[in-house]
Amino acid sequence: MVFFLFLFLLSSNLHFAFSAHCTTTTAIKTFQKCTTLPTQQASIAWTFHPHNATLDLVFFGTFISPSGWVGWGINPSSPEMTGTRALIAFPDPNSGQIVLLPYILDPTVKLQKNPLLSRPLDIHLLSSSATLYGGKMATVHNGATIQIYATFKLVPNKTKINHVWNRGLYVQGYSPTIHPTTSNDLSSIATIDVLSGSATAQHDNIKTLKTVHGIINAISWGLILPIGAVTARYLRHIQALGPAWFYAHAGMQLFAFFLGTVGFAIGIRLGELSPGVEYGLHRKLGFAAFCLGALQTLALLFRPKTTNKFRKYWKSYHHFVGYSCVVLGVVNVFQGFEVMGAGRSYAKLSYCLGLSTLLGVCIALEVNSWVIFCRKSKEEKLRREGLIGGSDKGSGIHS
Repeated sequence: MVFFLFLFLLSSNLHFAFSAHCTTTTAIKTFQKCTTLPTQQASIAWTFHPHNATLDLVFFGTFISPSGWVGWGINPSSPEMTGTRALIAFPDPNSGQIVLLPYILDPTVKLQKNPLLSRPLDIHLLSSSATLYGGKMATVHNGATIQIYATFKLVPNKTKINHVWNRGLYVQGYSPTIHPTTSNDLSSIATIDVLSGSATAQHDNIKTLKTVHGIINAISWGLILPIGAVTARYLRHIQALGPAWFYAHAGMQLFAFFLGTVGFAIGIRLGELSPGVEYGLHRKLGFAAFCLGALQTLALLFRPKTTNKFRKYWKSYHHFVGYSCVVLGVVNVFQGFEVMGAGRSYAKLSYCLGLSTLLGVCIALEVNSWVIFCRKSKEEKLRREGLIGGSDKGSGIHS
């Protein structure tokens, strides 16, 4: 089951790669090259004129709100949002017509200390305009496509540009508000060579690491660890298994912790590669689950013998820490789906199905255990009253 879940999660995360397209033709111009951008179903088309280092381009984006905004821009210095010279389109608050205004995204905007105000760009912008797909009769709505046209004069012999794109829900006056902070929205940065046409998404490696991080942790903390706990709770009562249940339990938990440590390390690396991006609750739950898992692993080294007087205290500690680790791990897997913007994805659905199957097995085993416990209690009561012989055997399972 775990193997098939792994394949399903992997295919769900890679499906997007086959669903995007771009076009070089619009109602106004025809361009030479185009490329699909890695997030927000956006794309860009352009024509580069080497003789005068002029770049004609169009950006295709979509609104996520009737009162929202869509923006695209160039960062002359580095592939990041701060420092971007942007063109942002939104409905005019007075007339309702689409307006396209220039903005400079300085550090105060990122920290939300000041509202974003329009001001002239300090780059060679020769012309710019914006039109809604559908012509003059088109209206802004959720999912409406907009085309932002611009002509730039680039630095001679420099054909690589860092460009940034995004979209938001609201505009206050003529000041666009902060965009959503999902994984896709924070990864809307790429570098493109307008001469060769090659494009490199700045965060492609980060997206790959996020996918691997999510799959590993969903399987280790979210499935194998709970299965190991179920093994210890229900199989240890079966006398015919002997100590086999213990080795199965310990093996699964150690494997889950080792796999989870790999996923935890990838999460730490993701934090280093994403300065300014923080998922507070997900990070705290991850650290808590990892620390509890480490304590459980270390507890094996100090496991008292069954005759030791401290054995009962060790068992209480082992049960409390173990179940806490399982609960935190499962909760954090669901939190991870939200962080990755996969709250309604097939990947989450497949995980829920796997977890529900395990929960159903637990309920069935728990009911069976109580039935056996009640039956043996009744037999013990009859034996004490002398109504049945003392040589009767049980079913091989004891409470």
